[in-house]
Amino acid sequence: MQTIGIKELQTNPSVLTKSLEKNDLILITKRSKPIGLALSFDENIISLGLKKALLIDAYKHGLISLGQLSSELDMKKDEVMKLLSNMGISVIDYDFSDDLEFVKDFNDSK
Repeated sequence: MQTIGIKELQTNPSVLTKSLEKNDLILITKRSKPIGLALSFDENIISLGLKKALLIDAYKHGLISLGQLSSELDMKKDEVMKLLSNMGISVIDYDFSDDLEFVKDFNDSK
């Protein structure tokens, strides 16, 4: 999430446009106090509703966990995992390089 002040928007409105084009959430502030939220318009807002779309976006950006998403959507984890999978969103963020390094270290120790 990016934060943009009102003064910055007045002097450089393209900051907002560029952030929205990158699908960033933008917190708009006035004198460092939040006054609004801007988000990119996409089909998820229509098909899922604003709340679900915001929660899923927060999950995609790593701001909330799968458990938190499940709880907020009032859905079972397996249902949320299917929803995310159908949307093409990674359910598990896993780095296989850790396993490869473990196997290498294990083989070297023999």
